[in-house]
Amino acid sequence: MSTPKTATAALILSVNNVEVVYDHVILVLKGVSLDVPSGGIVALLGANGAGKTTTLKAVSNLLHAERGEVTKGSILFDGVEVQSLTPNEVVRRGCIQVMEGRRAFAHLTLEENLLTGAFTRKDGKSAIAQDLERVYAYFPRLKERRASTAGYTSGGEQQMCVIGRALMARPKMILLDEPSMGLAPQIVEEIFEIVKNLNAREGVSFLLAEQNTNMALRYASHGFILENGRVVMDGEARALAANEDVKEFYLGVAGDKRKSFRDVKHYKRRKRWLA
Repeated sequence: MSTPKTATAALILSVNNVEVVYDHVILVLKGVSLDVPSGGIVALLGANGAGKTTTLKAVSNLLHAERGEVTKGSILFDGVEVQSLTPNEVVRRGCIQVMEGRRAFAHLTLEENLLTGAFTRKDGKSAIAQDLERVYAYFPRLKERRASTAGYTSGGEQQMCVIGRALMARPKMILLDEPSMGLAPQIVEEIFEIVKNLNAREGVSFLLAEQNTNMALRYASHGFILENGRVVMDGEARALAANEDVKEFYLGVAGDKRKSFRDVKHYKRRKRWLA
């Protein structure tokens, strides 16, 4: 298996042979290893239930709330092992997870939601106010609707809100879980363009869990594909997008033809990387 071509010192995240067990008996991740280079965008791909969200929660240490734990392997964020830290300590070190499902605080305004992202900071109101304006520069729609109750805003606005809230913590890396879920294609592209800008201008690294393989590979530099809790393929994003197996099983294309549902029966038989 290949890894991103970067020196170890340049990695912001290194997940090494990690196993995750739920309820002491259910093995969900089975020796997962992946790297995220500092300042990079890495896509974590796979079908629903492949283990993408569990991988992100292993990094952010949110597993315990769901009776899960890392039972094997190590997770290094910015050179420090974090699997034994509390979620709050992981956040303070600069690793923020944006959960799937747009978990905005529905009863708060959009601006109040953004400000909750700065709860770990101790650099004063002035710095926080400056960063709030910086977030509004990336998300002008949020500034227009800053006084609106989050629960009454659109799905796209809520997704922008939770990413902006993460940015208010001044993160080194954002774990972004299914940002395209339930959004119109135009809004999805807008969200991914903002991610690209945050990465380029702010230097924020991203580990992006996404079922929309085509969109994720357009914006990531490297990708890892999960199947049943294992990494079954990884490589540069362009190479993965051009790979015939990936095109067939994740992009729904075989040659120039769109795959039909009845072709799914050939999935296991033809999947060469599982042979």
